[in-house]
Amino acid sequence: MNFNIRAATKEDCKDISRMILELALYENMTDQVKISCEELEHDGFCQNPLFECVVAEVPEENKSREGFTIVGYGLYFYTYSTWKGRAMHLEDLYVMPEFRGIGIGKCLMSTVAKVAKENHCARLQLSVLEWNTPSRDFYATLGAQDLTVQEGWHLIRFDGQSLDDLGNDGPKN
Repeated sequence: MNFNIRAATKEDCKDISRMILELALYENMTDQVKISCEELEHDGFCQNPLFECVVAEVPEENKSREGFTIVGYGLYFYTYSTWKGRAMHLEDLYVMPEFRGIGIGKCLMSTVAKVAKENHCARLQLSVLEWNTPSRDFYATLGAQDLTVQEGWHLIRFDGQSLDDLGNDGPKN
């Protein structure tokens, strides 16, 4: 099947938002999605964007059963390693189920990796749910290392009340 990988535009945010919800449904976490299409438009396409994104697009004759031509995305942002320098974090990689197995995911990953290399990033990192064996296996076939097993790193998060509490405990000016 013919498809194209390209940089996302502001006009793609409606499709990206739709696929974020599809990914959350797959991960059994729809209650966690709080971001709106308008926030994506602002945060990704403002003067200093907080993320970048690539999309997979199929021709009109190959559109999805629901009529979509944007069938996958990879959303990423830059981070920094005090040991290695510039780095990139892939927040989401998603391909609609009916378009899996034809190379779209690999091409999205390859495109993101190319952008990372062009921007002199020392590494590309991402997180995968423990139960998501198909994705973990997919990344392993591309050469990814599982640092949970290899180095024992744990992902730590502050959000909601814990973030508020921590922020309120800082020095008072």
